Amino acid sequence: METHFATLWENISDVIPDRKALICGNIERTWREYDDRAARLATLLSKNGLGDDSKVGLYLHNSNEYLEAQYSIFKIKGVPINVNYRYKEDELVYLLDNADAEAVFYQGCYASQIESIKEKLPKVKVFIQVNDGTAELPEFSVDFEDSISNNDPMERQERSGENIYMLYTGGTTGMPKGVMYNHEGFVSGMLKTGTAWGLLPIAPEELENTTGFDLDIVPGLVKNLEESNGLIVSLPACPLMHGTGMWLGALIPLSVGGTVVTIPQLGLDPDLLLKETENHKVNNLVIVGDAFAKPIRDSLDKAKGEGNPYDISSVNMMISSGVMWSSEVKEGLLAHHEMLLVDAMGSTEGGMGGSIASRENPAQTAKFTLNPGVIVITDEGKLVEPGSGEMGLIGTSGLVPKGYYKDAKKSAETFKEVDGVRYSFPGDYALVEADGSITLLGRGSNCINTAGEKVYPEEVEEAVKRHPDIYDCLVVGVEDDRFGQRVVALASFKEDNIVEEADLISFTREHLAGYKLPKQVLFVDEVMRAPNGKANYKWAKQRADEELS
Repeated sequence: METHFATLWENISDVIPDRKALICGNIERTWREYDDRAARLATLLSKNGLGDDSKVGLYLHNSNEYLEAQYSIFKIKGVPINVNYRYKEDELVYLLDNADAEAVFYQGCYASQIESIKEKLPKVKVFIQVNDGTAELPEFSVDFEDSISNNDPMERQERSGENIYMLYTGGTTGMPKGVMYNHEGFVSGMLKTGTAWGLLPIAPEELENTTGFDLDIVPGLVKNLEESNGLIVSLPACPLMHGTGMWLGALIPLSVGGTVVTIPQLGLDPDLLLKETENHKVNNLVIVGDAFAKPIRDSLDKAKGEGNPYDISSVNMMISSGVMWSSEVKEGLLAHHEMLLVDAMGSTEGGMGGSIASRENPAQTAKFTLNPGVIVITDEGKLVEPGSGEMGLIGTSGLVPKGYYKDAKKSAETFKEVDGVRYSFPGDYALVEADGSITLLGRGSNCINTAGEKVYPEEVEEAVKRHPDIYDCLVVGVEDDRFGQRVVALASFKEDNIVEEADLISFTREHLAGYKLPKQVLFVDEVMRAPNGKANYKWAKQRADEELS
């Protein structure tokens, strides 16, 4: 069997057709239904001229439909393109054009956005709307459910492990770029991670009876997890449009024959999250650091204080990636239930390490154990010695991307060889402690990480400077208890001009996604820059910290 997501899932659906694969609200899909619906959508894509290597945008909220659409793209040997639903028109056009998208699945509530940009996307052959009750079906689109009803399932195909899988990220690249993997390496990487976490896929005897299934893909693939009776029920609390939600919350669980529970509502509702966890006996919760963990802890505290605690006894593991997850918040969660809290350190460009906390094994904030094949080197290319106090750049071997889509220059900068071994250097700096663990310092660039979203200062600065009364601007990230960092702008006026802070923030909303907006604006007489005009971020950060501390 070729190592490809679609082929793996087709084999799983043959073995456990009646087990639950997807749950969203009161709609449940078995593995048989999941495979059949995806096969019918694959026929639609094929009829519209899509096939090998075709790129397809997923402009959707967390839902069964998101995962069905993604599966259908895999079936035609295509490439799903994750679309940030917070993007404005210019950002959407950039992303879909850069990705060479030939089709777009979109949430009904974004019909007007799609209509406003469709003429700027001449490569797109078909738009498929998921009806969410917010908009009529535009004449230029086809309906998601009608597409399933009106098409026969596509016959299964032979595929190659060399087919491309891609996830778009801001990462260290400035504007979003597609990080490319091949299926063989990525599927194996997902399964290895799942195995390391003790996730049980299908029962061993069932796997052994599956024609063509390669049991040697990952040693120990069928490890038993008695607490969940061998079934993984995963709930990605964060968006599937990001790597953390998709990879940890959906791809790994689905690839071991599990169930994925999604909540379509935007924003975190911790009480709804905990109710769904209780209702569906979720055992794998995926979050993004304190921005999710704090509200969940607070809801657990409140419910317990009112004498009506949530039953989260099914949860074996809570996994976070992308931002800091502080030790005190972990302790607060563990006070309610004994479980493993997995803090994964990595990026779309590669995993680097992690820490696991439990009641018996408390973990310090930002301290991680390196994965095998991970190095830390100085800017001069020298390996950092444990306990030396030197800062170094983290590089990871093993599952290294093929590169960035259509960006050879940035690929060469990020993915390079050290002593004959190819590594990914996403841009994270760290100290190597005497015991071999590392203390993560953060990105060497000025990237701001706010609640798991990456924000680049230059983009926000340009939006602020579009205001007719603003002369100059720099943007920095300031420490924030809830979001990790919040976006703060320092701006100067044009001579004799003035604008109120709230009005300026409102103005930038016309040009930026909501999470990129400055939360505060500090007005200064002059924005300090170097003689060559380069930004003085050191001054900006110090000034912001002084005024906001």
